[in-house]
Amino acid sequence: MQTIKLTSLCKKTPKYFVILIFDSVIYIGKLLRIKNIESLVFGSFLSKTLKKGVFLQVLTTIVLSISILSIGFSCKAQDTIKTVNDAKGLEVGYEVKNFTAKDVNNNTFSLETELKKGPIVLIFIRGQWCPVCNRHMNTIQDSLKYIQEKGAQVVVISPEKPEYIEKTIEKSQAEFIVLYDEGQKISDYFDVTFNPDGKTKMMYNTILGAKLKESHTDDSERLPIPATFIIGKDKKIVWRQFDPNYKYRSTVKDIIEAL
Repeated sequence: MQTIKLTSLCKKTPKYFVILIFDSVIYIGKLLRIKNIESLVFGSFLSKTLKKGVFLQVLTTIVLSISILSIGFSCKAQDTIKTVNDAKGLEVGYEVKNFTAKDVNNNTFSLETELKKGPIVLIFIRGQWCPVCNRHMNTIQDSLKYIQEKGAQVVVISPEKPEYIEKTIEKSQAEFIVLYDEGQKISDYFDVTFNPDGKTKMMYNTILGAKLKESHTDDSERLPIPATFIIGKDKKIVWRQFDPNYKYRSTVKDIIEAL
């Protein structure tokens, strides 16, 4: 059997080989939305002299292209992954757009529709596995009538699937609405979603039994900061409690005063 050396192959078909590399790199670069990907690739290629030979030229192009794509992947990851300190939460005065979500009975909740009835006290929780969340939900339930007397209703947003939300309702005896934030679209919109570090995820999953990959829509294991927002009938945020430290939550006293 005849052995074909890579150098010989490159010398025989350098144009097709190089074009294939260019096309592949530029295509992937565009998927990653890397700006000026064509200029980056071609500029790197043309800067090399032809005197060094086709094989070295192609090899250099491959290395440079991989470097460019690595930067693109890194930038893409940084855009989508937030630490707890990166999440800032929507500010008071912000006009909230309508969103819809399902409750455990598969009923569709529409913010726009419910605001016609009165203000919404929107509370984000981490899940039924979180003892601080459960205590907070119990406190809200115990004083729910005082919030309702102000003409408002409580709506809780959970990243967990309905079967896990049922556990939240059971533990707190909740008579308020608890919604499934599928894909964490609502928490992303309110800018309260973050990605815990590996050590924290391990603790939550092993010690507290969070099962984040199993209980959430995806396996990113992201969580919401347990913030509270009061949204007025005009769709604007009139008050918020936002603290990256999950131990600090909104109080019924503060909610009632803000209403």
